[in-house]
Amino acid sequence: MNIMGHLQQLGRSLMLPTIVLPGAAVFLALSALPWASLGMPSIHTHLQTAGETLFAYLPYLFAFGVAMGMTSNALTAGLAAIAGMFIYTSIINASHYELEPTVFTGVIIGIVTSVLNEKFKSLKLPEYIQFFGGPRFVPLIVSAFSTLWAIIMVEIAPSIHSALMELGDIVNSGGGFGVFLFGFVLRILVVFGLHHLVSHVFWFQVGAYETPGGHMVFGDLPRFFAGDPSAGGFMAGLYPTMMFALPAIAFAIIHEAREDLKPKIRRTFLTAALSSFLTGVTEPIEFAFLFVAPYLFVVHALLSGFMMWLTYELGIRTGFSFSAGAIDYLINEHLATRGWLIIPIGIVFGLIYYVMFRWAIRRFRIPTPGREEGSQLDEWAGDIPYRAPLILQAIGGKENIVQMEACITRLRLKVGSDRLIDNNALKHLGAAGVIRLGGGNVQIVFGTYSELIREEMDKAIRRDISRVLFNSPVQGRMMPLSEVPDPIFAGKLVGDGVAFMPEKGELVSPVPGKVIHVYPSMHAIGIRTPEGLEVLLHIGIDTSQLKGHGFKALVKEGDQVKPGQLLITFDMQKIRKGSKSLATPMVITNSDRVSSWSFAPFKSVKRGQASVMSVVLKERSGGGETA
Repeated sequence: MNIMGHLQQLGRSLMLPTIVLPGAAVFLALSALPWASLGMPSIHTHLQTAGETLFAYLPYLFAFGVAMGMTSNALTAGLAAIAGMFIYTSIINASHYELEPTVFTGVIIGIVTSVLNEKFKSLKLPEYIQFFGGPRFVPLIVSAFSTLWAIIMVEIAPSIHSALMELGDIVNSGGGFGVFLFGFVLRILVVFGLHHLVSHVFWFQVGAYETPGGHMVFGDLPRFFAGDPSAGGFMAGLYPTMMFALPAIAFAIIHEAREDLKPKIRRTFLTAALSSFLTGVTEPIEFAFLFVAPYLFVVHALLSGFMMWLTYELGIRTGFSFSAGAIDYLINEHLATRGWLIIPIGIVFGLIYYVMFRWAIRRFRIPTPGREEGSQLDEWAGDIPYRAPLILQAIGGKENIVQMEACITRLRLKVGSDRLIDNNALKHLGAAGVIRLGGGNVQIVFGTYSELIREEMDKAIRRDISRVLFNSPVQGRMMPLSEVPDPIFAGKLVGDGVAFMPEKGELVSPVPGKVIHVYPSMHAIGIRTPEGLEVLLHIGIDTSQLKGHGFKALVKEGDQVKPGQLLITFDMQKIRKGSKSLATPMVITNSDRVSSWSFAPFKSVKRGQASVMSVVLKERSGGGETA
């Protein structure tokens, strides 16, 4: 795995422990209620303890989360990291220095554990001590590392403590400009999925605060929840971006969409806007214009940094447990300083974003969703199990997947060959963007459904079923068979499948197989797949009467063909004049062999584009095997 691959895996791993923080924020918010006046004074203490405990044990959570994330959920590695943290903490607590484990400690132990797990998980020892070999050796070597590191840390404790304090002073000396740079870099790194690397340094390491109980707390986020009035400068400025600016972009995209597509775009982007406003999940909107107008994304990053600078200079200090959405804003308002100013600032910048993006989309003819074919978001409810096999095919099939994980908004893949990935097919299936990081590391942005997609793809990989996947035979618009202007095809009397309205006079093979029939008029061709499915491709309706004029077959009966191979060329002008329609059905004539069908969205496709249709075959009677 290359450096970018390691970094993207670390970025995802750093997200795992933070999923507990919303619970901590809720407990702390509830503890602020007037429980004493309600006759339950002890509830305040219980809730506050619950919230503070999660923050106190963050180093342990990060050690476990990073170790698990970097080793594809190897339980031995997770156990080893926790054991290492216990050892480290016990040794430094026994010293006379005021040195406490930090999130940085947990991250380091988690990373080292993952490295040692990879190196020693297959270790072979002499037979009489092999019990301690393999994965069992990992906790031993991690414990040894933690012991050694704790001893070293105790010896250099005064210097480390002073360095962390000075680091906080240096960062704070940068004032608003330092916060601006943080906000700008954070948005740029979103593109590569590496934003967690820089955010976790500032949110969990920079700056120190001594609680009334005498404990030292490091990092903007823990300090904010511990009651430090100066904390929150690296979080407050994100609220206007996520609650107002990005929803404004969504509204601009809706209002600039074509009228015929506006209802669907409205449904899709209202959902995305609501998601950004409430939870701070921004990628579905950002990736809608990132690939078609990267210069606009840079402007967005600069404005986002400027908003952070402005909130810092105005003395606004607030924080969040998950992300800068309205839910976190309301929960944490009782801890904020001048937090109410975020609302008017957000409204002003929301209007600026709306006007700027509508002008830019129209002025530079940016192909945002709903204007031209470009990145899209689609409704996924109830549809994921059917699209997962198609997505799997577009990635290059299960044989191409080396590693597959998901974070909040994207699939993170390690593939054997990224050349096998079909970008057009993935965008057709709902991906907002595909990011290639090199070395086979790929990120595919599917929004908040990414984890569900990963689960369904994993199920599809593990299922022992016979599935046949179809590519697009033409360039054009995919359409339901029922829309074909012919009662024979529309009524599925020939077979079931889909149809296409071609935009170019080239027909290619949708599947691997053998040509079993080329009609004398060359308007249709039959292919038998290795699984025994008989696929009929019929160019146009009532085109047999043309008697071959305008058609040229490039294959003959008995030829073996592969997906994307050119089969027939045809003159669209002649066919349009001499036939009823150019609609081109692709049907399985022995569709009684099919158990279930999956179709991609009915919209524009490229010639040879993967993942337009998938079928699962019935089990053969008697043998229990699939054909």
